[in-house]
Parts: sequence; structure tokens; C-alpha cells
Amino acid sequence: MDLQEKRQLDLARQVAKVKAHTRPWRAIIALILAVLAAIVSVAAGDNFHHWSTSEQLGSQVVAVATAFAFCLFAIIAVVGFAAKSRDVMQPVTGRAHAAVVRYTIVLIGSIATFFITLALLKVPIDQLLVGGAITSIILGIAAQQSLGNVFSGLVLLLSHPFGVGDAVSFRSGAFSGQIEGIVTEIGISYVRVETADGILQLPNSQVLASAVGPGHPAHQDASTQAASGNAPPEPPSAGSEQP
Repeated sequence: MDLQEKRQLDLARQVAKVKAHTRPWRAIIALILAVLAAIVSVAAGDNFHHWSTSEQLGSQVVAVATAFAFCLFAIIAVVGFAAKSRDVMQPVTGRAHAAVVRYTIVLIGSIATFFITLALLKVPIDQLLVGGAITSIILGIAAQQSLGNVFSGLVLLLSHPFGVGDAVSFRSGAFSGQIEGIVTEIGISYVRVETADGILQLPNSQVLASAVGPGHPAHQDASTQAASGNAPPEPPSAGSEQP
């Protein structure tokens, strides 16, 4: 969330209030149809034990058709609820983090829909679950630092120790001392701070682990002038001529 986006939050909040009163009826109806399709598929699947048997061909056709219908309606419901969550979260957390919430809901919902569809089709998913768990562990270890920054960014937005435009002082051993500046953006992985030496990108996990306090007013004025391009004039050197 940058300074320009912060100025647009008021308008976004007003739009969100209007959207909050409108329910995602398409997603709700799709969810109800998905549940009904799953119930019909389970009931039809109870009439046979193996797909190789040809005695219950009608039940097999109904089970397959309703299983795919469940998959379709479930995906529509997941996408609809994810979009609604983004609209609700965007005025509070900003566009970047609202997009992360939306993608997370879509990812989790799609995975759940996939495994439930396989279960309705009586496909053994034990090996898939084990392989998926192992893959998730490997990816989690490989992306531990990146995921830590993302979750730390969400914690910063929820706890709200500072906001965009605040003069803040960070004290942490990871930063080798103290960093003062004006927060210009709270992103998914980094907090952007405008300091007297320029813009710094601070990892969210390190910011969350550091001590946060108010910045010095003089430093705030200097940072504001540096950000606007109006730097204070340098004092004349000792050897310069005086008028």
C-alpha cells in the first residue's frame, strides 16, 4: 500500500460499504448446487462398488455426471467467494494483500475441490495425499523466507504498529542499529521506507522482529523534503567568501 493508494482508500471504503450489502448470490447458489451434486453422486455411487461392473450402468453415469457437476459448481463458488473476500479486504489491507488473500482462497478451494471430485469418482487418493504432503513440505522449506515475509506482512497490517506516511524508527540487530524514515509502502514482502540516505526496502519479517518507535521530527522534515525533491540548502563551507 503506497501513498497514492492510501489517498484512494476513502473512496474504496465507500464502495466497499455498498458492496458489503450485496451478497455474492451467484457463489452462494453455485455452492448449494455443488453440495446437491455431491450428495447425488455419493448416493449413485453406493449402488456399485467397481467401475468394471456393467450391471449398474445408469448409476455409474449419474455418479460421473454429478461428480463433474460438483467440480464445476464448486470452482464457480470458490472464485466468487474469493472475489468477494478481495473486495472486502482491499479497503483495509490494500490491493496487494487483498490479492494474496484472494489467491490463497482460490488455491485452497481448488485443491479441496480436486480431491473431493476424485473421492466422488472413487479414485484412490491416498498416494496423492502422501505425495502432495511431501511436495508441500519441500516447497515450504524452500520458500520459508519468502512465506515468512508474506505472513509477517499480514501480521503488520492486522496489528497496525504503523501506517503509510508515519515517521518511524526501527531498532534491530538485523538492521545493524537504528533506521529512521517515513513509511511509503507496506508491500507483500517488504516495507519501503524513505530515509535521508534514500529509499530502503526492509523485509517484513525483520520489521516484525524489530522494535518500532516514532521517528524524530527533524528527520521527518528532512525525509519529507528529500521525498519531494526540495532538499535544504547546504551551509557554506569555511573557505567560501562571504558577501
